[in-house]
Amino acid sequence: MLPLRDNVPTRSFPVVTVGLIAANFAVFLWELRAGAARADHYAYYPCSVSGPCLGPLATHHLPVWQEAFSSMFLHASWLHILGNMLFLWIFGNNVEDALGRLRFLLWYLAAGLAATAAQTFVTLHYASVQDASVPNLGASGAIAGVLGAYMLLLPDASVLTLVGFFVVPVPAFLFLGFWFLLELWEAGFSVTHPAAGGGVAFSAHVGGFLFGAVTVSLVARRPPLRPSRR
Repeated sequence: MLPLRDNVPTRSFPVVTVGLIAANFAVFLWELRAGAARADHYAYYPCSVSGPCLGPLATHHLPVWQEAFSSMFLHASWLHILGNMLFLWIFGNNVEDALGRLRFLLWYLAAGLAATAAQTFVTLHYASVQDASVPNLGASGAIAGVLGAYMLLLPDASVLTLVGFFVVPVPAFLFLGFWFLLELWEAGFSVTHPAAGGGVAFSAHVGGFLFGAVTVSLVARRPPLRPSRR
């Protein structure tokens, strides 16, 4: 299922959401120019929390706090960044509208850190040292926090969704609930079959989503606008 747009207006232009999208694309263009090895230097390595790390890239990692932030703006491919930015564009503007610009920016970064912490816990407790030395990168953990917040704020919104060859409106609580359950299942499966995960940090998605759902009511300044029924 591919979301195309929702039916919820905003009070003002989503400056932070657009700024985050622009920053992610700027960093990705830098990655294409600098090369994968250089970009991996700024990725996050779970092994950096407790060690040991295997391989030259993981061994010479950045300080944990620095790589936890820098990795949020890195992506592995065009498909990776386009998918993440599409979700951020559709769902981020309404969460920003509810939180306010500065609060949304700080909360978004906190969601990314929470997602990284969740993935680190799972990796260090259930995976091998080699798995813990694989670079983690991408904005999907922070964006998962946005999805969790959106589901709590606007469960009755409608998401115009491409399903196969059909475009259909899907209630937000169904779209995001299905997404979360799929990520939760994949996270559990990747614990018992780590090679089948394809390098996707499913536990980060689960952790980010739960962070967003649990904390949004604590930081929201006002309710978002109601869905348009036209």
